[in-house]
Amino acid sequence: MYIAVFIQPFTWSFYTASVFLGVAAAVLWTAQGNCLTINSDEQTIGRNSGIFWALLQSSLFFGNLYIYFAWQGKTQISESDRRTVFIALTVISLLGTVLFFLIRKPESENILGEDEFSDDQDLEVSGSSRSNLTKAVDAFKKSLKLCVTKEMLLLSITTAYTGLELTFFSGVYGTCIGAVNKFGAEEKSLIGLSGIFIGIGEILGGSLFGLLSKNNRFGRNPVVLLGTLVHFVAFYLIFLNMPGDAPIAPLEGTDSSAYIKSSKEVAIFCSFLLGLGDSCFNTQLLSMLGFLYAEDSAPAFAVFKFVQSICAAVAFFYSNYLLLHWQLLLMVVFGFFGTVSFFAVEWEAAAIVARGSDYRSI
Repeated sequence: MYIAVFIQPFTWSFYTASVFLGVAAAVLWTAQGNCLTINSDEQTIGRNSGIFWALLQSSLFFGNLYIYFAWQGKTQISESDRRTVFIALTVISLLGTVLFFLIRKPESENILGEDEFSDDQDLEVSGSSRSNLTKAVDAFKKSLKLCVTKEMLLLSITTAYTGLELTFFSGVYGTCIGAVNKFGAEEKSLIGLSGIFIGIGEILGGSLFGLLSKNNRFGRNPVVLLGTLVHFVAFYLIFLNMPGDAPIAPLEGTDSSAYIKSSKEVAIFCSFLLGLGDSCFNTQLLSMLGFLYAEDSAPAFAVFKFVQSICAAVAFFYSNYLLLHWQLLLMVVFGFFGTVSFFAVEWEAAAIVARGSDYRSI
């Protein structure tokens, strides 16, 4: 519905559809996370998380690639061009929705944590006659209880960082590129090219970590550390390459100078780094949540999406007022503490596994 609104946009329909989109996204992400978990086991959760993320982010590559070539050289987007794009996207969305009904139900022995939550299954059977409202209230209570556990509080710092950097690479950075007048006539087309390279980074990261997860003897920490280093390098290059007032520049753009001569090549390379680093964090968070909370994954993914969405909304708010270097500094701080907190959860989990205890008992 949200995509279809853009075929013939009105102010009232845009805001109304945005509200429904937020509600639907929360339900969809929770369902996807739960589906990923119950169709995986302890050996395949990392691989499946990587494949899922690569497929999810492929839209960034193919969508921006089409826009880049179809709209290349155009300074004004005609109504016909806009309708063609959004009609196609609406059809693709409907097709994706239909495909959800074809997802198979896993065999009981393939479900993560099957042995550990047989008691929960009995409770589910006995409560099958309860109303959907009661079940929803129970799930909400579980999510609230899960929020205050030590592991989820630590992972929430990492999740908060993914929300901040999601806003940055999906909204702020493209605006910065388009606002730099020194890029010349290509400044607007570079936004689409930036999206393409973000998508390449996301797909490469998801595919690579998915394929390597089966043979990874060192756990998830090295991948998260790689994501942190990649992002910090990207932030430093953006700090040098982009004018500080680029996020809050007027429609005419900015002629301010950066610390170095603004380079289109560096800007696009940073797009790739942002996508690659994002895939590092999100694939490992999905894998961690699916592994730790296998017996009841829906509340865990609900908390994950709630924290991420709140932080993304906050980032969209302050992005209209803060200069670029302050936004980058904020992400560096959250990125550092988010990495440390993720390490703490992984180390504690690994220690319990080494003692022969259940990983999910932490």
